[in-house]
This record gives sequence, structure tokens and C-alpha cells, in this order.
Amino acid sequence: MFRPEVQSVFRHGSLNLLPQFIVNQLLNQLQPYPFEKLKQLFQGITPNSAYAPISLGIGEPKHPTPELIKTAITNNLAGLASYPSTQGSEALRQAIAHWIATRYAIPAPHPANQILPVNGSREALFAFAQTVLDTSKQNHPLVMCPNPFYQIYEGAAYLAGAQPYFINADPAKNFAPDYDAVPEEVWQRVQLLYVCSPGNPTGAVLTLSDWKKIFELSDRYGFVIAADECYSEIYFGTTAPLGALEAAHRLGRHNYARLVSFSSLSKRSNVPGMRSGFVAGDAAIIKQFLLYRTYHGSAMSPVIQAASVIAWQDEQHVIDNRAQYKAKFDLITPLLQPVLQVELPDAGFYLWAGVNKLHSISDTEYAKQLYAEYNVTVLPGSFLAREAHGVNPGQNRIRMALVASVDECMEAAQRILRFSATIPSLSRKS
Repeated sequence: MFRPEVQSVFRHGSLNLLPQFIVNQLLNQLQPYPFEKLKQLFQGITPNSAYAPISLGIGEPKHPTPELIKTAITNNLAGLASYPSTQGSEALRQAIAHWIATRYAIPAPHPANQILPVNGSREALFAFAQTVLDTSKQNHPLVMCPNPFYQIYEGAAYLAGAQPYFINADPAKNFAPDYDAVPEEVWQRVQLLYVCSPGNPTGAVLTLSDWKKIFELSDRYGFVIAADECYSEIYFGTTAPLGALEAAHRLGRHNYARLVSFSSLSKRSNVPGMRSGFVAGDAAIIKQFLLYRTYHGSAMSPVIQAASVIAWQDEQHVIDNRAQYKAKFDLITPLLQPVLQVELPDAGFYLWAGVNKLHSISDTEYAKQLYAEYNVTVLPGSFLAREAHGVNPGQNRIRMALVASVDECMEAAQRILRFSATIPSLSRKS
């Protein structure tokens, strides 16, 4: 039976009053997503029709999906007739375990209790907070995030009844968070630490010494580490980025205590629409996450599972994909350096560029004018960060996702060069 005030709403048809009774008030803490802010920023602007639109704003892979994955989907459509298991098929967990062992040169995690397939890393990163945060033990515990950051971390904290605590990226330290600057009383409240390596949007990769510091802090304060590694297979040197499980193993932490890594096929294999990834690590945490997900109803389709097995077993398409990104970054990064503060990142498919190298202009104004005059979309860096400790570390930077073809990205870069030459303060300083 509904409460009397709710019955009154139904009787009188005042459905606009209903949300005050049934909506989770924690939703009010959520901020607009960066792309909604971008839409508002561009409201009322008609871009120059002399130029075809080019978007470097959204980090959505645009390279073709490999044929072997598309074939695997069509060959396994019979799986639509079956309910999937939340734990995923043994074949998929075995394929993931083998990939982890090969990629990171470590013993394979146990497929039965250290690996769990998930519907993309985004969904899992959000749901994970619901599993590991304990608000009965501590009122408003803290979830520590890098800043700038992937906004899912913040939303996961709020909707689990926690508060985010942001650690600003330090350009002088390759955008690594300065954990030494965090006060003792803050660490005592942290229950979950999100780590993103390679970072979004900075492209920075954590070193073994960085991981050693993080593990020591986790041992001291007991928090869980969620290692977001969805960009791990897009890199430009000969050495692949260090992974969280790899770092733990090299430091003698063979049971991956309080550590869970998150990975995905979206960027690696150009299949963002498949929503296929995995979590791996601490068996005790994986067990609890599986329990949560059983109720959450988030099992992966058998069709997607079968295609994912094929994707994890093949590396040639990943090598080819990586080569395409390297070609773009090798061409475009030096081209933009005369007008932007930008360097080749460690990994990922973003350029994290400062706009104040030769002129004084905010990141939002730069994005607006570039869109209006040259029909190129970039994402203001301040939209990807929060003001913390007196500064927004994304301010006066832009994120450019080099996900389109080489020709389209080169055209965008040429327009950025021409646009930068039109900014008044640039001509005065040059």
C-alpha cells in the first residue's frame, strides 16, 4: 500500500509531484556529463558551413571492427535462445586468463575465481563501488580519484553514499597524482581508490615505483584499488604499459590483495558497441562482485561472449590497430607543437594540450571559437576535472581524441593551426 501522500498524487493526477517521494536524492549530486556541458557551450553557435564537421571530442573508436569478430557474432546467434550465466562461460574466462598471462608475463589468474566478464569497463567501474563501499562502518567514506578523471568514478562514489576526493594530476610528474600530499585524516576515510593507467585524458602510465607507493598505502589504510586499464593496448613505444596485476606480481603480491583491474575490448578491438570487458584480481572481492552482479542482472549475452573469446585470442588486429594510432600521433603531435603545449602521451588515443603556449585564451573559449570558425570539436579540459585544492587542473587544456582516419585528423590539425594564427594575442607575441 502506498503512503497517503502518494495515493493523493495518483488520485489527483499530480504526477509532477511524484519524484519528491520516490527518487533517490543522491542523484541530485551528479554533475552534467562533459558532453552535455559541451552541448550547452555550443548552444546558439552555427559553425562555419565552409568546413565539413570534424569531431575530436568523443573518445569513441572509429577504426573498422575486425572481420573475425563480426563473423564470430553471426556464427553464434543461436546463443540468443539461452539465458547467460553472470559468471560467464568457462571458454571466455579461460581466454581472458590466457590473454592476461601472455600480455603481462605473469601466471594466469584462476579462471574460476579471479576473473569475471563484464558488460564493458564503464558499467563495471560504476557497479564496483556498490560492492566494496561500506557506509555502515563509516559515514560518507571517501572514494579517491585522479583529477582530471573519468566521470563515472565521481558518480559511483555519490550513488554509493560516499564522497569523491580528488588528487590533481601534476604535469611536472608526468601527470601522476601526488599521493604524498594527502593528509593522514583523509587516508583514514578512503575505502576505494580509482587508478587510471594509461590515464584519461593525460595518457600517463604509472611506473612500478608509483604502484609500490599505492600498494603500501592500501596495506596501511585498507582501501580497495580499482585499476582502470581500458587504454592499455594503445601505445606508441616498444614497451607495453605496465599493468596493475603485473606490478603486483613483480612486487611479490601474488594474491592481488585488495586489487581489481578492469579491462575492455572497446578500444583494443574497436568494438565499443559490444560492451565486453572483464575484471580480474583479488578472489575474495571478485566473489562479492559476482554476488552483486547476480542480483544486478548484468550477465553478458552468449553471442557477445563467443565473439569476445575470438577477440581475446587474436593479437594481429590489435597490432594493426595500434599502428594506425601511432601513424596519426607521429604526424599530428609535432604539427601542433608550435601552437599548443602538447607532447606525445605514453599511451591512449588522446592529446592533452595546453592552449596558452602563444596566446591567452580559456579552454572553453578556444573550443567555442574553433567550433564556430572551423567546425572542429574538441573537449575543454575543465569539463573533465573539478576544482580541487584551489585549482581546476584541466583549465586551459583541451582533449583531442584522434579516433578518426589519418586524413580527417590531419585536416583537423591544419584547421587548428590556421585558427591559432587568427587569435589576436598570438600575433602580438610572435
